[in-house]
Amino acid sequence: MDEKEKLYQEIIAILEEMIEDTSIPRNIRRSITHAKETLVDKEKPLDVRVASAIFELDEIANDPNIPVHGRTVVYMAMGKLETLSKMISS
Repeated sequence: MDEKEKLYQEIIAILEEMIEDTSIPRNIRRSITHAKETLVDKEKPLDVRVASAIFELDEIANDPNIPVHGRTVVYMAMGKLETLSKMISS
C-alpha cells in the first residue's frame, strides 16, 4: 500500500469514527456520512472527491451545533485531505 492509499484509508477511518460517535448530533453525523460517501465514490476522479469532501467538511466545521471535540476532528480530517490533495497534484 502506497503512502496516498494509506492516508486515504486513515481519513476514511476518522470519518467512520465520527459517524459512530453518539456525542455528535445526528444531523452532523449524517453530513459526515455524506462526505465519506463522496470520498469513496469511485465514479469520480480522486482529486474531485477530495475537493468535494473538504468542502463538505468545511460546512460541517462551521455548524454551530458541532461539539468542540467534533470540530477538532473535522479540522484534522480536512488537514489530512489537504495533504492527500497535494500528493495527488504532485
